[in-house]
Amino acid sequence: MTIELILFLVVLLAVLALPSSIRIVRQYQRAVVLRFGKFVRILPPGLNFVLPWGIDRTLVVDLRVATIDVSNQDIITRDNVPASINAVVYFQVADPYKALMNVENFRQATTLLAQTLLRSVLGSHDLDDMLSEREKLGGILKEELDKLTEPWGVAVMAVEIKSLDLPEAMKRAMAKQAEAERERRAKVISAEGEFQASQKILEASNVISQSPSGLMLRMLQTLTEISVEKNSTIIFPLPMEIMQFFAAHNTLPQSKNPAD
Repeated sequence: MTIELILFLVVLLAVLALPSSIRIVRQYQRAVVLRFGKFVRILPPGLNFVLPWGIDRTLVVDLRVATIDVSNQDIITRDNVPASINAVVYFQVADPYKALMNVENFRQATTLLAQTLLRSVLGSHDLDDMLSEREKLGGILKEELDKLTEPWGVAVMAVEIKSLDLPEAMKRAMAKQAEAERERRAKVISAEGEFQASQKILEASNVISQSPSGLMLRMLQTLTEISVEKNSTIIFPLPMEIMQFFAAHNTLPQSKNPAD
């Protein structure tokens, strides 16, 4: 009777302990097991068994890529321009043991560190660099942040500068600068066009001047193009050779006014 009672108690304790002994770890998770507060092992994905009744405590860590939206940080660039920077950090837990044992809250610690680095790193660059070399600065931030979070078991995947806000006065100044630059380029392009056109006109005139008939044909072609609209008065130039012909034969028209 005593043996049966003992077996019954053992089976009963096993049945009662079974629910608290089962740990199901998902594929994208890892579970750190602490036995009486001391690290024992890391549970792999799937069905696992631990000691019940609080002897083994499991802490689950998500291994998927997470994002941190770094709030706007007010900085002063190296060329003394105030700006507000917003960035996004992509990170992933690479070592669950370090992420739980070496830092209290790895996500909060990474967020605060990203804010500090955003101010310090970007504050050492000019405004033009931040506007034109965002990818390069993002790579610098990623390397610095990954180096500092490595003891926490956190691997930084990327850092992207999302927005750069400037004061209104600086925006107006930059708009004026861009407008002046476009006007300068337009004037240069126009001058280059006139120079090229003048070269072509000079070459054409040299070719046409070699043949008097070609010059006359070009003049007639120009008159034809002008007369299409029928809204202009055309003064037709008379060649001096025709006047000489009339003078030689005394056939020039006489004026009716004696004073002439």
